[in-house]
Amino acid sequence: MVGAGPAGLTAAYYLGRYRRRTLIVHDGRSRAAGAPMAFNVPGFPDGISGCDLLERLERQAREYDVAFCEDKVVTLTRDSASGLYRLGLGSGVEVTARGVILATGVVTHEASLTEGDHARAVAAGALRYCPICDGYEHKERDIAVLGSDLHGAAEAMFLRQYSHRVTLIPKHRVALDARERAELEKSDIEIVEREVVRLCFDGTAIIAEFAGETAPRRFDTLYPALGSTPRSELARSAGFETDADGCLPDDAFAQSLLPGLYAAGDVLAGLDQISTATGHGALAATRLHNWLRSRDGHVMRGRR
Repeated sequence: MVGAGPAGLTAAYYLGRYRRRTLIVHDGRSRAAGAPMAFNVPGFPDGISGCDLLERLERQAREYDVAFCEDKVVTLTRDSASGLYRLGLGSGVEVTARGVILATGVVTHEASLTEGDHARAVAAGALRYCPICDGYEHKERDIAVLGSDLHGAAEAMFLRQYSHRVTLIPKHRVALDARERAELEKSDIEIVEREVVRLCFDGTAIIAEFAGETAPRRFDTLYPALGSTPRSELARSAGFETDADGCLPDDAFAQSLLPGLYAAGDVLAGLDQISTATGHGALAATRLHNWLRSRDGHVMRGRR
């Protein structure tokens, strides 16, 4: 198992329950750890922090004798003769496995705030990175979306269902055509044409300063729409080609990338959500378990 986010931890405890010897190798960089509070995780109506959720999932995995190794997997190859996967770690250790699940996630492209302000703004809920996760909690607030292209515009349109006060502010310049601008204007989304030159957090809100303007703007919440980079380099090193965005196929939790190699969570193309990731992890673990049974000569492998 590579990765200890919701997808990897769920897959691990499923494999543990299937009585498979399971090792999680992770570098401690689960994106879920940065979520101060999530209210869209099934079973937690009062919300749960990302760190608390990860701690619970890790505790659950350890109940089934899942082993943990904090290290970075730098290479992944498959020996054609033995069929074993070889994982080279940053520490110089090599791990071998009959099957692998990649739950490596993505790296979020973060907004640049003045020194020390980013972490404080995230903790206070003023800086958020997932409109689907917590747009509901920001109803009728002054919301800004940081993004210059169609991705930023689409995020602003999505957030418009939660607030009548949504503003699209540029990272560089707003690169939209006339039709796209008209759709935003029809929805009463303000477009700031001047480049944002400074973002800071005053303890309660995000303060944005723009080129050529003396008066800064104050927003209750800022959503950077700057995209992310899938951590799919291991799949490529094993010989699997990703899509143009670097994502793995959206069904890689059910259909193996290579024999005995599955993937789960945000590294797949599709909806980046905790609930989606845990579902991916459960099915990837089950598919891998059944694949291993077939390798061991078992004809009857269950429904999944």
